[in-house]
Amino acid sequence: MSDNTKRSAHSSSKTDSTQNIPGHTRGNRFAEVEHAQNAMETTKRILAYFAKEKTLVIVMLLVVILGTLCGVYAPSLQSKAIDIIAGEESGALMTTVLLMLSVYLIYCVCQLFQSIISAYLSQHIVRHMRDDLFGKIIDLPIHYLDIHSHGDVMSRMTNDIENISTTVSQSLPSLFSGVLTIIGTMAIMLWYCWQLALLSFITVFLTVFATKLLSKQVRKYSRQRQQLLGHLNGTVEEMVSGFRTVVAYNHQDLTIEEFCETADSMTKAGIRTDSFSGVMGPVMNCIGNIGFVIIAAFGGYFSIKGLISVGVISAFIVYAKQFSRPINEIAQVYGQLQTAIAGAERVFSVLDDENEDPSGEPLQLNETDATVTFEHVNFSYEPGQPVIRDFSLSVPSGKKIALVGTTGSGKTTIVNLLMRFYDIDSGRILINDQDLKNIARESLRKDIAIVLQDTVLFTDTVGNNLKYGNSDVTEEQLENAVEMSRCKDLLQMLPQGYDTILTGSGENISQGQRQLLTIARAFAMDPKILILDEATSNVDTRTEKAIQDAMQHIMENRTSIVIAHRLSTIRDSDIIVVMDHGQIAETGSHEELLAQHGKYYELYMMQYAGFAT
Repeated sequence: MSDNTKRSAHSSSKTDSTQNIPGHTRGNRFAEVEHAQNAMETTKRILAYFAKEKTLVIVMLLVVILGTLCGVYAPSLQSKAIDIIAGEESGALMTTVLLMLSVYLIYCVCQLFQSIISAYLSQHIVRHMRDDLFGKIIDLPIHYLDIHSHGDVMSRMTNDIENISTTVSQSLPSLFSGVLTIIGTMAIMLWYCWQLALLSFITVFLTVFATKLLSKQVRKYSRQRQQLLGHLNGTVEEMVSGFRTVVAYNHQDLTIEEFCETADSMTKAGIRTDSFSGVMGPVMNCIGNIGFVIIAAFGGYFSIKGLISVGVISAFIVYAKQFSRPINEIAQVYGQLQTAIAGAERVFSVLDDENEDPSGEPLQLNETDATVTFEHVNFSYEPGQPVIRDFSLSVPSGKKIALVGTTGSGKTTIVNLLMRFYDIDSGRILINDQDLKNIARESLRKDIAIVLQDTVLFTDTVGNNLKYGNSDVTEEQLENAVEMSRCKDLLQMLPQGYDTILTGSGENISQGQRQLLTIARAFAMDPKILILDEATSNVDTRTEKAIQDAMQHIMENRTSIVIAHRLSTIRDSDIIVVMDHGQIAETGSHEELLAQHGKYYELYMMQYAGFAT
């Protein structure tokens, strides 16, 4: 995989739209349910996070149990009160009514506390998971993002974690209370009158059958709608990002036509989804009313026969409604649980990935010696597709080496290997006499500063961004770095100078200004080895000349590796290395390489003489 391919893969991954994010849901209770590959193992790992919050879990369970008992017991008191009024049972009516009121109040309080405690529990659990996941992402090797899109990684931190949070705060309490309510309600109905109870349970089978039948249709059309929505979002994103091109080529009408076709198909799928979903409520109400008719008819008959009292019939009506509600909730919760477990599995897959190896010895450098040597280095991003082939080069301490070549020749890969973003397949890279594979990455990167073509700044003050590579930099050193990188005029233009907040990773300043700040950040590190990868590609010619003059000063007595496409920026290099397909084609000074009439000569002529080659 070539350098430009790697970079394009990274940049394209940043624009992943929401529709392609695993675990993303639209809030449809009957949407397509995801399933984990190893649900049992994932569930055990989720429970390990619950174990960290034992107190909250125990309190929530006690509240759920108390609330469920109150919910099951209250209709019995209602039955007793009605029988007392009807004269079928003796007792104090006022005492029974007050007790029933107290039980219902306790039930309401339990529901309130259940919501509060489950919210605390869910946030505590996802905080632990989010901390673990973020800490893991920070420690992952660079190549992890080569095979996982940025959108996918972000979705695990946001959507998957949020699904788990929602399930813990809403679904789990409903599941616990629903199961307990069903068991308690069944037991008390069978105890009152098993014949009427069995007749009432007929509606349960009707409910399950109707739910299964309708939800199948909803999932079918919901899946179609989500696929079409993904296509629609992709069309909009592509049109917005390439709006100038659409207008320039007069493709507005064709773009609108394509959009409307997809939108019409999505509308049809949406109508079918919402229609079947909307039918669910009336069907459930109809089945519930059938249950009430069964209870009223057979309950009246059993009452005449003396099997039950009028109060029991009243209680059965409440219990029938109380029995069917958690069945529907459990059916809904099951899908949410499966989606949450699938999301947790994706989170755990990141946590299980191998960290970047932090081990190794410290880099031993002195003030005057930092020689970099490549010995027969071979490297490939993917097995069988070598990018660097038998690369050997010595970069003398304090010298400036330039790497040039066509796109994809392997220039940036050499820098990546030196920074140990990737490990070589064979050969050796030495800094002085230390093998790079034996040097701890943290120690290595403390003495190497790099300025990339793709500028990266953070949403923070300008001062903190400049100190990013060296938090201990003095004010004098920082001022010196700003002066050498020609950032002084820029800082004077900013409203708060060093305290100006860079919003959106520096979107409130120009691309060229961002690149100047990244150069100043590298200078502030006072590195032993300096790497510049197209570091002045986004600045104007005048500023570039000024920065080059400043670089001559900072590169004195530093080992410097410069990657450039504009050959004017590296004419004064001590050694120019021309790369071609991962190998060294030529080396020499600017004049020597021009005299050879080789690859460098061809590149130079294309840029400055306009010759066809």
